[in-house]
Amino acid sequence: MTIRSRRLQLNYTQEYIAYKLNMSQNAYSKLELGYTAVTIERLVELCDALEMDVYDMLKPVLQVA
Repeated sequence: MTIRSRRLQLNYTQEYIAYKLNMSQNAYSKLELGYTAVTIERLVELCDALEMDVYDMLKPVLQVA
């Protein structure tokens, strides 16, 4: 699940998530579009704002052996 799809699933605006992350809407938009790298700390904050587990956010990119 992408960040955007989860945000839309929750019916949250970019402005709301940006507020929760203490950043501007423009900065959040760049993060959502993949133009900005996400630190581990920011990933945890983002998952909290999107009400999901970090593992569930990363699951699509993790390789299962």
